[in-house]
Amino acid sequence: MSMFSTGILVLTSPLHTLPLRIAPVLSSAAQLVERTLYVHLHPGLNLGGGNQPRPVFIPPAVDLSTLITRLYSNAADVCGHLDVRVLLTNVRTNSVTCSGTTIPSCPFPTPQPLSHSPEVVLTDFPLQDPGQSHQVTQCLQSYTGHCYICSPSLSSVLLHPQLMKLQEKEEGMKETEEKTEPLETYSDVVVGGTFDRLHGAHKTLLNISCLLANRRFLIGVCDQAMLKKKVLKELIEPYSLRVQRLQEFLRDVKPSLQVEIVPLDDPYGVSVVDPLLQCIVVSEETKRGGEAVNKKRTENGLPALVLHEIQLLKDAHHTETEEEKISSSSLRSRLLGTLLTSPKDTSHLPPLPYVIGLTGGSGSGKSSIARQLEALGAVRIDCDKLGHDVYQPGTAAYHRVLEVFGSDILNEDNTINRRALGRKVFGNQERLKALTDIVWPEIALLVKNRISQAREEGKQVCVMDAAVLLEAGWTDMVHEVWVTVIPEEEAVLRITQRDSVTTEDALRRLQSQWSNGKQVEHANVVLSTLWEPEVTRKQVLRAWNLLQKRIQQRPEGQ
Repeated sequence: MSMFSTGILVLTSPLHTLPLRIAPVLSSAAQLVERTLYVHLHPGLNLGGGNQPRPVFIPPAVDLSTLITRLYSNAADVCGHLDVRVLLTNVRTNSVTCSGTTIPSCPFPTPQPLSHSPEVVLTDFPLQDPGQSHQVTQCLQSYTGHCYICSPSLSSVLLHPQLMKLQEKEEGMKETEEKTEPLETYSDVVVGGTFDRLHGAHKTLLNISCLLANRRFLIGVCDQAMLKKKVLKELIEPYSLRVQRLQEFLRDVKPSLQVEIVPLDDPYGVSVVDPLLQCIVVSEETKRGGEAVNKKRTENGLPALVLHEIQLLKDAHHTETEEEKISSSSLRSRLLGTLLTSPKDTSHLPPLPYVIGLTGGSGSGKSSIARQLEALGAVRIDCDKLGHDVYQPGTAAYHRVLEVFGSDILNEDNTINRRALGRKVFGNQERLKALTDIVWPEIALLVKNRISQAREEGKQVCVMDAAVLLEAGWTDMVHEVWVTVIPEEEAVLRITQRDSVTTEDALRRLQSQWSNGKQVEHANVVLSTLWEPEVTRKQVLRAWNLLQKRIQQRPEGQ
């Protein structure tokens, strides 16, 4: 059967039996849908009764909250590539009013538009009689079209996961079925977080918050000041993109909610000053933060918020260096060594050797990565060594440096004293530029010669190990830019230990270079030596293997 980009899954099983069915149903759905899977809940929906069923309101219940958590947890395990979204338009207490007006009796007075139009509707509805198949699929299409705006060529599929094995378990569960426990809901609900690369744990938090909120949902999103201590903060999506993705998700999930998204510059934000808030949603690890919010609210003369705690989702795919829970930092670490942005047009360069421009701040481990790439087969071009070569007596750069900076920078053997030269340019941007205008073009010529030599020798890949790759504007010589990053405090520690300099000197050196964030903006691939050497080795190997595939897949002559 053909794959569909977007699908909608209509779950009809009773709430108490769904936990057993979710994993096999999602697994079957993932064989048909490749990008976005919406989930619509209508426990007890009968698609085979002859009459056309209509959507109804489902009251928020504790079981529903538990189910949502289970669903996103299972989705992370069995169909992690899918963007799963549980829709809650039809979940509401009958007593709720909106702006003084009682809600309509039907959840969908008109079909709801979704960010991605479903091309296929799937269901777990058990078909009792195979002869009913056509009638049920027609009924399913009509029901879905009444709820959501779908593709005109909407297909429908009855999923048949291995549910027969579950039959006995479900029969046993029916005997212990208890009355559904209602879920306490609130007018205004607040949450806070980074919300980088929306994943299952984020969606659980957002979905349950939507379940709890009747009127307004306030979200504080961490901005610059709150990102400083985040792992691989350079790979965190821009604030505007994170907000845009939140808005799209929430518009799909519960369009009736008044959603407010504000930047979070401290741990509290507006949660400690907004008098209308009633509930804050927290997890086990953020509960203390919720308690701190309430302490501040009490100090501000405001009522404490109800702390609604949700469980963390376990990450079945985490590695030894990653958190056990599903987290954005783990997702960011998995990006290391992969292609983050497509290479720019390099049609002006010969196709081979394929040149990698490797750069990174002082202490970032750039040169150790370059040596690993060399061991894998790349020709390493050490621009720091070439920088020493251009100062040698008799070179063009040697004579021009003496003309501009004077002969008092010479050693007794007529070689240039780099330390004396450094003192002349330190803190003087104009004199520093005069020096780099002499030296950088000469280094670039030597690099081009090395690349030409590698081409004559039939080499496939060159790695240009260059601390000033971006500052010097050498990116026109490379096919891809790779950047190594580590946190500033780790870089300072490494520099002080390696070069026997003070912390202040190490910080000054780092602040004179481009920041990690600025370098990453130009990167096609990012690597980090923050963890154990074996972790770095795996990153480099992943980057190298993916690079080989890209080289092989390039069109002829590019």
